[in-house]
Amino acid sequence: MNNGKRYQSIKNSIDSKKLYEPKEAFDILTNAPKAKFDETVELHVRLGVDGRNADQQVRGVVVLPNGTGKKVKVLVIAKGDKATEAEQAGADVVGAEDVVAKIANENWLDFDVCITTPDMMGVVGRIARVLGPKGLMPNPKSGTVTMDVKKAIHDVKAGKVEYRLDKSNNIHVVIGKLSFGSEKLAENYDTLISAIIKAKPASAKGQYIRNVVVASSMGPGIKLNTRA
Repeated sequence: MNNGKRYQSIKNSIDSKKLYEPKEAFDILTNAPKAKFDETVELHVRLGVDGRNADQQVRGVVVLPNGTGKKVKVLVIAKGDKATEAEQAGADVVGAEDVVAKIANENWLDFDVCITTPDMMGVVGRIARVLGPKGLMPNPKSGTVTMDVKKAIHDVKAGKVEYRLDKSNNIHVVIGKLSFGSEKLAENYDTLISAIIKAKPASAKGQYIRNVVVASSMGPGIKLNTRA
């Protein structure tokens, strides 16, 4: 079955006018005809906020109970004991000015997350224009600028994800793989949506969560019922 027929088959099984309960939606996704690879499952949330206002920004991090299913390559920029701690904690690459120079001169970006210590932010700032547009710049709010390097690495490897508004007031987050099964996907969903609801700005008025859609990387979206 090629992707076109497969996509249409899944789409035909979904009522576009219905709001599905999360577990029901994940059952549909996991029981659908399979692609030739383990598809990623993504959550898309449209919020009733105006991200142009600083007091209506929605951003945070959460560790998904079942991880994301993705092997995350971690770079740690640190020196001395913290560099040793990073190596022992399982960082994939550890360095200081040498790594910063490699990123600046060679545009080397073979990592998924960059963690650093506060004392190294002056050095890391030299490559902010490279890391920033790629979403790789360390940030205290996401827990990637910290003295607790060991915990930061553990959280990232365990399935920590960051959620944040885009320019259209939407949030897009990976919540797992189809191979997880509907139960684990539902657990990840519950954890993430609870964090987003908890992060509601005090200044937000009216309906906060406008629309929630879940989809596999090669499949159509399914609208979810939410009571927030």
